[in-house]
This record gives sequence, structure tokens and C-alpha cells, in this order.
Amino acid sequence: MNAPSPVTPPVTPAAPITQDLLTIPRKLPETARRNLVGLTREQLREALIEAGTPEKQAKMRVGQVWQWLYHWGVRDFAQMTNLAKDYRALLAEKFEIALPEIVTRQISADGTRKYLLRIAGGHEVETVYIPEENRGTLCISSQVGCTLTCSFCHTGTQKLVRNLTAGEIVGQVMVARDDLGEWPKPGAPKDETRLVSNVVLMGMGEPLYNFDNVRDAMKVVMDGEGISLSRRRITLSTSGIVPEIAKTAEEIGCLLAVSFHATTDAVRDKLVPVNRKWNIETLLNALRDYPRLSNSERITFEYVMLDGVNDSDEDARRLVKLIRGIPAKINLIPFNEWPGVAYRRSSWERIEAFADIVHKAGYASPIRTPRGEDIMAACGQLKSATERGRKSRAEIAAEAGSAA
Repeated sequence: MNAPSPVTPPVTPAAPITQDLLTIPRKLPETARRNLVGLTREQLREALIEAGTPEKQAKMRVGQVWQWLYHWGVRDFAQMTNLAKDYRALLAEKFEIALPEIVTRQISADGTRKYLLRIAGGHEVETVYIPEENRGTLCISSQVGCTLTCSFCHTGTQKLVRNLTAGEIVGQVMVARDDLGEWPKPGAPKDETRLVSNVVLMGMGEPLYNFDNVRDAMKVVMDGEGISLSRRRITLSTSGIVPEIAKTAEEIGCLLAVSFHATTDAVRDKLVPVNRKWNIETLLNALRDYPRLSNSERITFEYVMLDGVNDSDEDARRLVKLIRGIPAKINLIPFNEWPGVAYRRSSWERIEAFADIVHKAGYASPIRTPRGEDIMAACGQLKSATERGRKSRAEIAAEAGSAA
């Protein structure tokens, strides 16, 4: 069988397509009761005081409500039994505990779970749970759609609708824990097994274009008296929003991954168009100055392997030269195809040859095992099912071409 011929990426228009760093406007339904999910401790304290909690009691009440919400996973104020009945009634009158709604749940042959979740306004996002032998990784979304239009990414063919709230980001973690039955049971022996042991902000959207909500959500997820995931169990993936990179270390403190995917500006401009705003040199300089940069907290460079586009031996040698001096590992990602896309996955032999060059240069170069491809849950394949369903295969192909 003849090998498929290399595919050249489509020509990219020169018009700027990146979102400003300001949060985009969003209209959420106004409700009489405020959702407690996603509030930081300070925000929760202010909300409880505003609702009538005496200031002297506020710290204690925050601790009690926080534990019920995020340690026990309780959704009904009436079950918060260490609170007086009249105070529970006050909470029920002023607040709600609302999570995204599961529209569909698909389970892949390899055990990967993909959730289509409906959020406020009827919008939908996808969240993916990937079980592995020694850990379980939850891939969560930060925006409805995406503004970056990376030409190889299915999510990029869905236009940006709005940023997710902190509650909608935290809610994805809580929904997954619900589905997996991971909340502890009062009175049961303590179980240290974590089914959701890692979180990656690698779903729909660019997390650093929704910085404040992502930061607040991760404060909730990392809090030691609730969901309690270590900051080193959380990885934020960015396409290279340079002005926000240092803030990520200072205000969130999680691990950082960068969607790199090319070794020249000419190719990266086409694959990751935000490169036109902050090119490879600018991005790498920001990473060299990253406040948490160390051998124990290496930056992960994500590199999707595209046949004939970015997978040559020359690309591998350029890559290790570019990142010289940056404690890093290179995650090689076999391209996950989707309807209408103009790219093909590099051959396994080509991927291994690329990995070997990177490894011999002294960098870890794991090849990511594709997961959930049969349910379109693999890296770069996420897109809300209703949005996909509205378009024919031809429309998706045309849309992908224009996005490139």
C-alpha cells in the first residue's frame, strides 16, 4: 500500500483572529438565588454576610458550607445537619447549588467518558474523563467554543460564544465525581483512592482568555478542605497568550503546558494563528522567565504530529534547539482526525523517529496514546454535539478550510 502523500496546510488569511484579553460580554439568566458553586472562600464569606450571616460567624459558616459542598458533595441545604434549621432555611431562600446538566454521556471502548454538558443560557460544552492504571485525568473546558481557530483542531471550527463562569468550570469536576461515585460517605471508612486525580484545562477554549474565572475555579478545586487536588495535579494548556503566562504562575500556581506544534513561525502561523500576535521567540522568552520554571516543574510542550507538515527530522532538531535551556518535556500527540480536516496523522515510524531525536537531546518525549477516538473525545476533537449536528460534512469541511 502506498503511503498517503503529505498534505500542505491551507493558506491562512492574514486578518487578526485573536481575542482581546478583556472578558467577552455574556448574558446569563438572572435568578433570585445566587449559585454557591465556584465562589472562592472570600466571595462565599461576602455572600453569606450579605444574606444576613453575622460577621462574627462568617468564617465558621464558610468552613461548614464549604465542607458540605466540596468534601461531601451535598446539594441540599436541608442535609447540612450541623447548621441550625433556621440558618438552613435562610441559605435555601438566598442561594442554590447548581451544576451543569448532563445532556449525554458516552463511554469509549477504552473506558474514556465524554460528557456533553448544558450550562446557563442553553449553551453546551464537553468534558472528558480518561481513566488510566494509576490515575484518572479530567479534561475540562473553559469557554463555549474557541476564538483561536487552530487549523487542525475541531473545537476551533466552533465560534466562541462566551466564557464559562468559575461555577461552570468547578461544576465539570463535580459532575464527573457524581458520575464516578467519588464523594465520600459519612461514617464510611476513609478511602484515599482518587478517581479524578488530575485535572487538565485542555478542553474547549483558551483558558488564559478567561483568566479570572479559571483562577477562581482552580482556587476552589485546590482547596485542601474540599476537592483538594494539589496544584501539581492540575495542568493548564495555553496556545501562548504571553501577557497572561507569568500571572498563571503567580495567581494559580499550577503546571503549564504550551500548544507548540511547529518549529518555524511560517508553519506555526498557519497551525496556531495566535502566533502572529506572539511569535515563537516572544513565547519562548516568556517561558524562560516563567516564575515556577524548574526541573521539578517542567513546562510541557504539546506537539501534534501532522504528516508532512511538522514531523521531519529537521523539525525535531529545530525543536530541541529552540527550547534549549528550558526545563521541559515534549508530549508528542498523534493527530486525531475529524470530518473534513485537511491533515493526516504522521506514521508511527515517523513519530518514533521524531521522538528518538528529542529523547537523545535529553528531553522526555512520551507519545500520547490516543484515547476516546471512537466517541470523538480525543485531543482536538471536542465540539458540542448540537453544533456538530447542525452542519453537514461538507459544511464542516468548508468551515475548517476557512478557519485555517
